[in-house]
Amino acid sequence: MTAVADSAGVRIAYARRGAGPPVLMLHGLGYAAAGWGPAADALAERFELLLVDNRGIGASDAPPGPYTAAQLAADAVAVLDDAGVERADVVGISLGGMAAQELAISWPQRVGRLVLAATTPGGPRSHPWPDATARLLAGEANGDVRRLVADALGPGTPEAIVDRILDVRARTAQPIEAWRAQAAASAAFDAYDRLGAIAAPTLVIHGDADTVIDHRNAALLARLIPGARAELVPGGGHLLPWDHPDRFAAIVAGFLQR
Repeated sequence: MTAVADSAGVRIAYARRGAGPPVLMLHGLGYAAAGWGPAADALAERFELLLVDNRGIGASDAPPGPYTAAQLAADAVAVLDDAGVERADVVGISLGGMAAQELAISWPQRVGRLVLAATTPGGPRSHPWPDATARLLAGEANGDVRRLVADALGPGTPEAIVDRILDVRARTAQPIEAWRAQAAASAAFDAYDRLGAIAAPTLVIHGDADTVIDHRNAALLARLIPGARAELVPGGGHLLPWDHPDRFAAIVAGFLQR
């Protein structure tokens, strides 16, 4: 079931899947709602998922950028309002994890439990993106998407998974201007000094083979967010819902169902 929320005049599309307690799902740069792949299939067996197309991709509007993580968080609130959900657990990955941090800081009453996957607190005191990431992002801007996807997965991930992700991305392709607007939100994000305000019970998940965002940011987030804990997935890459979908879904479901 697909619906559209209004976020200050910007149309934000989202899909509702499954049945159970509501879980808002926020994906990262270059990925729409379908980018959760097989992990969403597993989670939809236990929860009602609100799978968001961030502004700039999928069926959502792509207004001129640059975007900010705060805007993406406001878009998420618009989705909750449109869905009639007062409070939801929130799962955010990569850029979606940055938006989820903003959501938990600025709209704490809307967030139950919080899962931050493969993300960073941002700013100069976080562990910076590896040099390879900058080169890969430049490659995406030049159309080298296959290499970007392959390098975002853990070692040994079958080529068939790369093909499936590329198919999903082809079906939700975004204009390069919108991709750059989303990328600007990642580059400008810095919640380091504000994370102490997060009251939601928080789990941080990261693959220890992530070559896109340094996995040491997981421990940093867990230290900065009161009561948070971090869990590393051995051999997991940046796209944990694809290279370790069962493990990712089990960790998330176990935490949310406590």
